[in-house]
Amino acid sequence: MALMPATSSYHDKIPHPPASSLELATIMRTLGDPIRLEIVRLLGDDRPRVCNELSSTLGIPPSTGSYHLRLLREAGVTRTQAQGTLRLISLRRDDLEERFPGLLDVLTR
Repeated sequence: MALMPATSSYHDKIPHPPASSLELATIMRTLGDPIRLEIVRLLGDDRPRVCNELSSTLGIPPSTGSYHLRLLREAGVTRTQAQGTLRLISLRRDDLEERFPGLLDVLTR
């Protein structure tokens, strides 16, 4: 039986769509929800946050926050980085700026 290296685990491999596959229609549909748009605005200062911090700030249950964060990640708006048991959430600013110049500036105003 092959063992996975101790420095990597299944949970560290959080899938993100490649920048080249980001679609404006998908992003805009995802951001049509007021909670998800507010998450993007909160992340607009480029300070990574943990899920619980965002949920607490928005006054929503952690499970609801996780749901919205998953949709934002799958649409390519955010990046989730595993750091131990924490998941740091940040905007994919460089990828989005390259594909859709000025979009994040409009959304985070």
